[in-house]
Amino acid sequence: MRLDALPTLAAAALLAAAPLSALADPLPSWTDEGAQARIVAFVESVTEEGGAGYVAPERRIAVFDNDGTLWSEQPVYFQFLYALDAVKAKAEADPSILTSPALKAAAAGDMQALMETGMDGLLEVVEVSHAGVSIEDFQADVEDWLTHATHPTSGLTYAQMTYAPMVELLGYLHDNGFATWIVSGGGVDFIRAVGEAAYGIPPWQVVGSRGNSAWDPETKTVVKTGGVVLIDDKEGKPVGIAQQIGVRPILAFGNSDGDYQMLDYVTSGEGPSLGLLVHHTDAEREFAYDREGHIGVLDKGLEDAEGRGWVIVDMKAEWSRVWSGE
Repeated sequence: MRLDALPTLAAAALLAAAPLSALADPLPSWTDEGAQARIVAFVESVTEEGGAGYVAPERRIAVFDNDGTLWSEQPVYFQFLYALDAVKAKAEADPSILTSPALKAAAAGDMQALMETGMDGLLEVVEVSHAGVSIEDFQADVEDWLTHATHPTSGLTYAQMTYAPMVELLGYLHDNGFATWIVSGGGVDFIRAVGEAAYGIPPWQVVGSRGNSAWDPETKTVVKTGGVVLIDDKEGKPVGIAQQIGVRPILAFGNSDGDYQMLDYVTSGEGPSLGLLVHHTDAEREFAYDREGHIGVLDKGLEDAEGRGWVIVDMKAEWSRVWSGE
């Protein structure tokens, strides 16, 4: 991997921890337990000119889920934790915004009470925390939060909780002529605030859930106005890919049943393809969860992976380190 291709937020941490002998290894944080070999064999096959599996560079497109795949997603999605802090800050400036049980629970940091308000309550919190601000100001606030707020259990900033093996993989694919895209259920503007610095993925290569926005002629900015245009999750992921990328990718990497349709879409096309799923098995270094839970459930994916030829990446067994920021 070229060192100048490493994302800026992760580069220093990776280089500081890597022995000189590891710099020649494009995936030094991956142990040789099966997944690494499958990835390397696939990349070598599609990049071998004249080979049976050769894919032209313009068709080497890889798509990655974000939450739980490129960075952590527990105890809840980072974007939701940002929304709670944003509502609290807005309420301190103007308590009159707390017009519902959901907003009052969010401002108080009462997660249990907020969850009891259901999906309508959660959407109201996102609405209040995200709307009424220009995209530029929103992204600047998100970047500041991600690089300064700390996670409740790891003590790391949220920006430090990208997965080192996945950052390495993105660099490895880039060096082999792949265009890497994020395809996430998270908000597109939220991810674009950090995608280039954290992963080397520019804003135009991010597909995510989208709300409404409008041009403000007074401020000459595009303002987030709330509502939902696309939920880029489950069946929405192939739709988002088709609408924004325009061709079927050849590699897809997720971690939950919310990514099932994306992997199904990518690996059902003609020609070479590869589907992979991170299996969260490491309770000591990260979190352990799969078939049950409130977030990141991986059930159908585990059941069908072998028959579909998808690679299950066992985090505990196959990653020698987890966080980029350690």
